[in-house]
Amino acid sequence: MGGRHGEDPSAAVAAGGLVGGYGVARWTRKRQLGGAVLAVAGAVAAQQWSQQAGGKAAGALTAAYVAAFAGSHPLAKKVGAWPAVFGVAGAVALASWAVADRRG
Repeated sequence: MGGRHGEDPSAAVAAGGLVGGYGVARWTRKRQLGGAVLAVAGAVAAQQWSQQAGGKAAGALTAAYVAAFAGSHPLAKKVGAWPAVFGVAGAVALASWAVADRRG
């Protein structure tokens, strides 16, 4: 199931970027590679958000994506790395769906 115009839903792209970025960084031990995954997925999601919900919504969702990445670090100290990553990815996916994907 894709979003508008046959694309993957932006919620899946954003969550995949957060989870995938962390996984790549952890498994390769190259943080820059994980950061690249995070950045590319964020850029793709931002483009989708802009197309689906407009510039203001895209800006807010992009800020949420960056805040989720930053917030996962202190959260990981309390609940563990993977639970933190999945938690913030789920929150971003829910916000993305509510603001952009459900319209499509």
